[in-house]
Amino acid sequence: MQITSSAVSLTVEDVEASASFLREHFGFAEQMTADGFASLGHESAGVNVVFLKRGIEVLPEDVRDRVATGLILAFVVADVAAEEARLKGAGVEITMPLREEPWGEKLFQVTDPNGVVLQLVEWAGQR
Repeated sequence: MQITSSAVSLTVEDVEASASFLREHFGFAEQMTADGFASLGHESAGVNVVFLKRGIEVLPEDVRDRVATGLILAFVVADVAAEEARLKGAGVEITMPLREEPWGEKLFQVTDPNGVVLQLVEWAGQR
């Protein structure tokens, strides 16, 4: 098997709200859209993010009415402190302030309008 690309699909109430958040604050670009669907890509993310409207028929019937919960969409960045400052300056609420874990991971979190948690990470010695 050869995998040519990767995507993560998240079910949300308001597709456009989540898509706009990624476009405006994380530099993602819209690649495909339809009613209840948006696929976004980023030249350096390595994975596309797809938002699906809760209830859309493409979802399996037994999960069609659920939304993405208990999930963290994490992106590794080169300077996590600078990214936190940039997002704060843009008016984005930081839902978990920058912290450093004993194993060397620096991270902080924001939450999109649908409650999707986005975590930015920098690993010790990464620079």
